[in-house]
Amino acid sequence: MHNAIRNVAIIAHVDHGKTTLVDALLKQSHTKLHKDVSESLIMDSNELEQERGITIFSKNASVVWNGTKINIVDTPGHADFGGEVERVLKMADGCLLLVDAKEGPMPQTRFVLRKALDAGLTIIVVVNKIDRPDARIHYTLDKTLDLFLDLGADDAVADFPIVYASAKTGKAGLTEDMSIMTDITPVFDMIIDKIPAPSGNENNPLQILITTLTNDSYKGRLAIGRIYNGTITSGQEIAQMKRDATVHTFKVTSLMTFEGLEKVEVKQASTGDIIAVAGIVDPVIGETIADSNNPIALPLLAIEEPTIRVNFMVNNSPFAGREGEFKTSRQIKDRLYKELETDMALRIEDNTNGPALSDPEFIQGKSNGPAMRNEATNGWIISGRGELHIAIFIERMRREGYEFQVARPHVIDKQIQEKMLTPYEKVYIEVPEEYSGMVIQKLGQRRGELIDMRGDNKIAFMEFVVSTRGLFGYRSEFVTDTKGLGIINTLFYQYNADNGYSHEREQGSLVAFESGITNAYAITNIQDRGGLFIGPGVEVYKGQVIGQNARNGDLRVNICKTKQLTNMRSKGEGTNINVKTPRIMGLEDALEYIGDDELVEVTPQNIRIRKVVLDEAEERRKRSQGIQ
Repeated sequence: MHNAIRNVAIIAHVDHGKTTLVDALLKQSHTKLHKDVSESLIMDSNELEQERGITIFSKNASVVWNGTKINIVDTPGHADFGGEVERVLKMADGCLLLVDAKEGPMPQTRFVLRKALDAGLTIIVVVNKIDRPDARIHYTLDKTLDLFLDLGADDAVADFPIVYASAKTGKAGLTEDMSIMTDITPVFDMIIDKIPAPSGNENNPLQILITTLTNDSYKGRLAIGRIYNGTITSGQEIAQMKRDATVHTFKVTSLMTFEGLEKVEVKQASTGDIIAVAGIVDPVIGETIADSNNPIALPLLAIEEPTIRVNFMVNNSPFAGREGEFKTSRQIKDRLYKELETDMALRIEDNTNGPALSDPEFIQGKSNGPAMRNEATNGWIISGRGELHIAIFIERMRREGYEFQVARPHVIDKQIQEKMLTPYEKVYIEVPEEYSGMVIQKLGQRRGELIDMRGDNKIAFMEFVVSTRGLFGYRSEFVTDTKGLGIINTLFYQYNADNGYSHEREQGSLVAFESGITNAYAITNIQDRGGLFIGPGVEVYKGQVIGQNARNGDLRVNICKTKQLTNMRSKGEGTNINVKTPRIMGLEDALEYIGDDELVEVTPQNIRIRKVVLDEAEERRKRSQGIQ
């Protein structure tokens, strides 16, 4: 009976405690967990999620509380993973909106709340982290109400129920007094009382919307979704309604529902439940599983368009093929297009412009590694929702053993009513007041518009509108300018006319003059010319970027130069070598740094920056001929 089911999504800004609250709900409902599950952050099982402390992939779980099954969906909090949020909200009838008791609603809070309101979901506000000594509960509630009204919520929706909680300690209550809180029970009671039971009719023809895909070692591809109408039985014949309006019939080979974090085999499931179905050969997110005798399609999922594009290419550096397990164009292409099955916000297309990577003019020699043999491709253009969205995808591929290279990210302009418009973002910044002048100056240089500024307890809160193009490369500058004490969040705002800003680095690169092993003697002679990215004892190749020049233009340097030795040595000679600590470039740092004539070489072991054309004389010749 679907009256005994509640489907609830947990939404919030990054780091406001979604996953910690889910952990508390799972544990206090005495849900049976796998013995390998860690003591904390049960839902953030992905290695990248644990490292970064953010949720990247939505996940399903369920608990049973007083006879009611509560299906829980943990969602990402970052706008770059908005495609994930948009589709999984289709499984829910209500949301728990978590708000940090100190910070109040944040930029991504606005994003996820807008999506929930657009979906018409019932919303319960959970004021989390009330145990913090600097908690501002009344301020948080006032700002949350302002946000609801600002997003166009009517009086009924804006009169939201409130639960006060400390997810970390596993306590909640209907008042802010922690001394009378004992456990997380008030959250369960509020879900059952306020979130409506799923709508739909068990007697109507079957309708299931596919919202997530996953793999099972034994059962194959699994389509996860919510049953909107009807009943499904293991072994039943079902229809898959494709985007092109064709209908394919399949037999359900396995039917599962969620118990805790596990998928459990069942014979039958009915309206309102969230299930996983095996047996569909090629399930696609957004399509409908329907009754084979009377197939009726549900509306297709619409996802916001991407704003950033990056060119992926086969690695053709002198070190190509050394460190990656998968490096051929076929392997990379298969992996890229496989991602489309699970990430609806991603777009991939073959790059038909530019020189083929197998062109000797591009390769700069015929001995650039085995990965380039018989590889004739211009690469692939990957479009995503933001720099983080694409950077996470690149990092996942790298950890899976793939080796490739990527070009500088570019903004996707859009033609609207015969005008070419560019995306703009709202930038929300929180910094100590002494750094606010630097932030205003830097974003002013990038033609950002300051639309709001206020101060509170020596902290400056600023809101800018900046073109997406104007934000390229700014995050690393921001961290440096604010000594790591600033917080920056961005949110897509709108498409508007280009303000003419073109971000080009003020400094050039330090480029390796020859291939070899770096050494301390050469570094001491070079390090005053700019900041280095690598230290001594590192193998480099000719044309590799090893640092940032302090001046305009690139500078070729011999970082492998060794000292000429004699049989005469004075006492203490060589003991005064002072090598500065290099600035190690991570993936996101490298993507922000590179120019149009540079690439990031990505392998499972290393992130390297290189010039597109490795040879200096060849680069000069191409530049004189106007070849990019």
